[in-house]
Amino acid sequence: MRSYDHPNLFNFRDLGGYTGTGGRPVRWRRLFRSDSLSRIDPADAASFTAVGVRTVIDLRRPREIARDGRVPEFPGLAYHHLHPEHAEWEDAPDHDEPSDARWLANRYLDIAYTGAAAMVAAVAVIAEADNAPVVVHCTAGKDRTGVVSALTLGALGVAEDDIAEDYALTAGATGPAMAYLRRINPEIAKMPERYLAAPAEAMRLFLRDVHGRHGSVRGYLLEMGLPETHLTALEEHLLEP
Repeated sequence: MRSYDHPNLFNFRDLGGYTGTGGRPVRWRRLFRSDSLSRIDPADAASFTAVGVRTVIDLRRPREIARDGRVPEFPGLAYHHLHPEHAEWEDAPDHDEPSDARWLANRYLDIAYTGAAAMVAAVAVIAEADNAPVVVHCTAGKDRTGVVSALTLGALGVAEDDIAEDYALTAGATGPAMAYLRRINPEIAKMPERYLAAPAEAMRLFLRDVHGRHGSVRGYLLEMGLPETHLTALEEHLLEP
């Protein structure tokens, strides 16, 4: 089962099931991605805690947390705020780029490089078996979360097309999520449409750029400072034997 029924979460899903290194599947119920967990309320609490999450990685900016709050403090839940430094999208230098996919891929490269310390720290948390199950989230669960998910799956040997397909699943959550957000913040309606897009090609372009610069996702993570022992640990607990 890839998606779960949480009434106020629209982009919560399991990253298990994809084929990784050596044909070994990624284990189910070990790593999840989500939109903002600050929206969990009593309607979500039972279904969320039933998943057995031990660790939350929150990628949002400090002002987003101040505005919306953080995940409720469930017993035994560890919380990591790992904010990737990156430019505001409104300040992007390439707003005249005609391709939404290329423009989004450029934003993801900014997250991966300007925010490299947070990306590496997030993968390091995911690599620790005792932290699982882990949920990674930002606000929409598409962009910052998409980069961490792509880097983790890529390090596990999951195919580029599968990673891009997982990223594109967010498109199905955009309508319900935006309807919810517009009810509580009408200013959301002014957001440019390309900010909301999730074309698979954007993730393919991002991954190809990373591969071109570093040879592989693993190469990127090692060059950005992740110890190789963490990559080994990642495979040991996230891939089926």
